[in-house]
Amino acid sequence: MDLNTVTAVLDPRRAEPWRPGDAWLAGGTYLFSEPQPHLRRLVDLSRFGWLPVQRLGDGSVELAATCTIAELSRFAAQDGRPATGLVEQCCRAFLASFKIWNMATVGGNLCNALPAGPMISLTAALDGVCLLTAQDGDARRVPVTEFVTGAGRKVLATGELLRSVTLPAAALARRTAFRQASLYGLGRSGALVIGTLDTSGAFAVTVTASTVRPFRFDFPALPDERELHDALARAITPDDWFDDIHGLPEWRRHMAFRFAEEIRRELSGSEKAAQRPTTLARHAL
Repeated sequence: MDLNTVTAVLDPRRAEPWRPGDAWLAGGTYLFSEPQPHLRRLVDLSRFGWLPVQRLGDGSVELAATCTIAELSRFAAQDGRPATGLVEQCCRAFLASFKIWNMATVGGNLCNALPAGPMISLTAALDGVCLLTAQDGDARRVPVTEFVTGAGRKVLATGELLRSVTLPAAALARRTAFRQASLYGLGRSGALVIGTLDTSGAFAVTVTASTVRPFRFDFPALPDERELHDALARAITPDDWFDDIHGLPEWRRHMAFRFAEEIRRELSGSEKAAQRPTTLARHAL
């Protein structure tokens, strides 16, 4: 879609004061998908030339905000650590065309802060930490679980930029389990739950898509069914369940609890992993 109110595309390497009507441009798959009448200038992040994916000296991985889904998928195929299978599952959760895969970015998905954003699901489950930079050069680090604060809401200040997300080596070494549900074969995720199990026995489950923001639950060891259920029930209030055309709150809650228990059993070894359809009808309640 043409953005006929935009009058300039800026190079971010040339410092210009941020002003109303400015927006960061990464892949542009959201910006160009619908009218943006409030925009006047786009600041093109591709001109920074950031490396999409870097494996750091301590084994952690830094994903540039401009890393595309296709680039992330290629990294997952080559890395080989236990959790990289989860990377590919979350890439596939876009259910997007190859055009979107080659343009949509990790940073754009996080900054849109949509409940169904699979890069939010992935990075929250793998202890991702966002690097944010301000116009004056100040930088701060924020966990992904605190970066997204609600549906469409994040902690970015005016003119602040998401530079990258770092995934620690320890998280990439964990076993993982993944569950996703949608009402339609090519529909947006209505519930997406990820579990991880560390070599120490520490267990975590991350609930996204069904909730307005990511919820992460950490346990020093695998909990029993009641302990897991009670932890989710205490933390996720009725107002936290998302409600839109892609699923009623009651259905989303049911699926999140069901998936969390399936994941607990899978990672405990009491239930064999199985391929499950990602499309589940409303009457699954």
